[in-house]
Amino acid sequence: MLAFAGGRSDAFSELFQRYKQPLYGFFRRRLAESAHAQAEELTQETFLAILRAASRYEKTALFKTYLYGIAFRILSAHRRKTAFRATFLGSTNVEREPGKPEALDAGLHIRQAISRLERIDREALMLREFDQLSYAEIAKLLDLPLNTVRSRIFRARMALRGILSAPPVSRIEERP
Repeated sequence: MLAFAGGRSDAFSELFQRYKQPLYGFFRRRLAESAHAQAEELTQETFLAILRAASRYEKTALFKTYLYGIAFRILSAHRRKTAFRATFLGSTNVEREPGKPEALDAGLHIRQAISRLERIDREALMLREFDQLSYAEIAKLLDLPLNTVRSRIFRARMALRGILSAPPVSRIEERP
């Protein structure tokens, strides 16, 4: 990033190639199941923000932490817009893929289990497990003390283990 901020345009291409897929995955895990296009759009929006802010970039942390900080702000703005549309315009803007069965597979089961965690625990766990950030990077991103991040991730893992090991809730059919 310092090279790009210094004027080397090929450095941005390298950053884009290195972080495009991890950033896309970051958004995919936090959006609805059928939001492939939204994840791609938010990924591009994040890189545009980096392009615009290149002249102001100062190395205060790892580039990865800087990148995910921007991604978090863009995701928050996206969620606010979506909530506004759903509340005031009556549109949820959720696209369904035609012909795709809504089967309950392992990935969906895990996704649902993760969604049941507290928001901050869920974010900390996903940043650690899926985005491979260090505890220190997560602490900086979430603006939490390092030990709080460690305890929240531990608590999230224990809660997730409990949710996933619980037998699925089934309807009890009434007999005449």
